[in-house]
Amino acid sequence: MSGSENRTALVPLPNVIGKFSLDLLIAAVMVSGISIAVGLIWGAARWIQVVPTLLAAGEGNDALSPEQITALIGQPGPLAMIMMTWLGMSAAAMVLYFWRRRADRSECATSMRAVYRPRTWFWGILTGIVLSVFGGAAGLVAGMFGIVPEPSNQKLIQQAMSQYPVFITVFAIALAPAYEELLFRRIFFGRFLKAGFPFPGMLLSSAAFAFVHEVPGLSANDWPAMLLLWFVYGTMGMVFALAYRKSGTLWTAIIAHAVNNAIALMILVRQGLP
Repeated sequence: MSGSENRTALVPLPNVIGKFSLDLLIAAVMVSGISIAVGLIWGAARWIQVVPTLLAAGEGNDALSPEQITALIGQPGPLAMIMMTWLGMSAAAMVLYFWRRRADRSECATSMRAVYRPRTWFWGILTGIVLSVFGGAAGLVAGMFGIVPEPSNQKLIQQAMSQYPVFITVFAIALAPAYEELLFRRIFFGRFLKAGFPFPGMLLSSAAFAFVHEVPGLSANDWPAMLLLWFVYGTMGMVFALAYRKSGTLWTAIIAHAVNNAIALMILVRQGLP
């Protein structure tokens, strides 16, 4: 999808921020709603599975306590958690794209041509490598000050990778970069880019990108580590947005994101899986 948009009809910045805020709200409601729905479906499926055990315990006059029932049902596994994220984020990206930020034929044609340009791949791959080096360097410097950040999705990815290596590889390298770039760069940042306000768009869309990856209150990291992760994710988001803007195609950002994820996945595998 191309980043070359018609900027002749500028919209006041407060109006753009208002539309961006509505986009963000819609995405948050969809992600939360779908995650809850998938969680309820999983819980119902597990309940059906444990009913025979509950009935057998009741017939033997050895009824289980609520705590034992909760332990028997268990918690969603790593694959189920990843599926919740995938379904929620991708659905939000597709709905917002077709409802509020759909590309016209010219943009789609330009996007398809960009796939076959060597420079699209060159800059995408180079950007992904540079960001991986940046992330590693930030972690090393932080470690010198006793700050040891651990991305919230790291253990989840490691656990899922040990059980479903093919799916997790496809998810990390193809699916996640595609829907995240569509949502955060093409929809969120693209709205500002079209109106002629790229820098506020880079800041706000990158902040949203960082907060989604490390949610306050849900992250197990302490505040110094979480602030560092926000800085790293925010910088990544800004570089992806810059790559989209400068290259004129979203494919550059998608390729860069995919390369960065591929390198991170290889590092996790080398560190050892559970």
